[in-house]
Amino acid sequence: MLVFVLNAGSSSLKYQLINAKTAELKASGLVERIGIDGILKHEVGENKKLTFELQIPTHKEAIELVLRILTNDETKVINSIKEIQAIGHRIVHGGEFFKESTIVTNDVIEKIEQLIPLAPLHNPANIMGIKICQELMPKVPNVAVFDTAFHQTMPKENFLYAVPYADYTEHHLRKYGFHGTSHYYVSNEMVKILDKKDSKIIVCHLGNGSSVCAVRDGKSISTSMGLTPLEGLIMGTRAGDIDAGVIPYLMEKKGLTSNQILDYLNKKSGILGVSGISSDLREVIKASKDGDMRSRITIEMLCNRIKKYLCSYAGLMGGVDAICFTAGIGENSDLIREKVCHGLEFMGIELDLDRNRVRELGNREISKKDSRTKIYIIPTNEELVIAKDTYKLTKSS
Repeated sequence: MLVFVLNAGSSSLKYQLINAKTAELKASGLVERIGIDGILKHEVGENKKLTFELQIPTHKEAIELVLRILTNDETKVINSIKEIQAIGHRIVHGGEFFKESTIVTNDVIEKIEQLIPLAPLHNPANIMGIKICQELMPKVPNVAVFDTAFHQTMPKENFLYAVPYADYTEHHLRKYGFHGTSHYYVSNEMVKILDKKDSKIIVCHLGNGSSVCAVRDGKSISTSMGLTPLEGLIMGTRAGDIDAGVIPYLMEKKGLTSNQILDYLNKKSGILGVSGISSDLREVIKASKDGDMRSRITIEMLCNRIKKYLCSYAGLMGGVDAICFTAGIGENSDLIREKVCHGLEFMGIELDLDRNRVRELGNREISKKDSRTKIYIIPTNEELVIAKDTYKLTKSS
């Protein structure tokens, strides 16, 4: 079954065409700067890379363009869009409505729309992607796969905030967690490696957006992100955990509105805010090596925050069998992995420095042979999770 996997952002569109039955990646790409000047980066399999720069006014034109490229003579991957048998959509926030992926209906769209206040930057774009696909391919089933669904197994004591309980029952104020498809994929891969069902795994999804998840027996029991993706680790431009008293203090001192303070914490803070150089950790690491003090402090802050969650979740689960690093930083930065693991030998976490520095494809162990806790790099594959869920839900329809 060919599944078109779509991740629609406010001004971008990520996509993959996957044979969900065999996991073969047919094509993938990213459309950026929709509504501005438009750039489409398209890859056929893992070899052929193409870049197009042209006017792309709306998401509808973007999706139409992608479908043309998939079927065009020069860039053909399939003969016709009729070969696409299902469409899987990444939806950031499913609230408490959705504990698993679901086939899209009008009722599903209405519920996702109700959750817009919890994800105002993401859910509107996700809904738009669904509606455009329904218009362009009306006979093809759509499936919604939620970032929050994997974390619906968290016990109440781990997802509640210590505010009046009525704010949970009346306003759904609670920790939801995100990156669920990534945490599911990576922890599931680790369970296979351990060959142990009663496992205790901590997944560190470290990228421009980052989160840590405690997974016991294959189920999420706690995660660092909260009501929104702002809580938890220090990220590219997000502050992560912060004293709530900082918000009214800064609003008064800087004369900020509620929207402005959210913009400050979401887009001007984190790695960018502390370093003053970039939200790209690679540039900050380079500056640190050149002697920049703020960059060095940024790296230490980042690693200390990750380490704090690792220790916390090991205590919550009564131990840890494996720690997994994934996503852009987690998979590629040997420095961050080394700094995070340093000093945790008392917990049985022993990193092999030589193995940690080797760059290889696929799942790989980087712990010492006699380390009680296994340490692995496991490249995430959220799109494959979406494709497989879509296949499972639509194969009999």
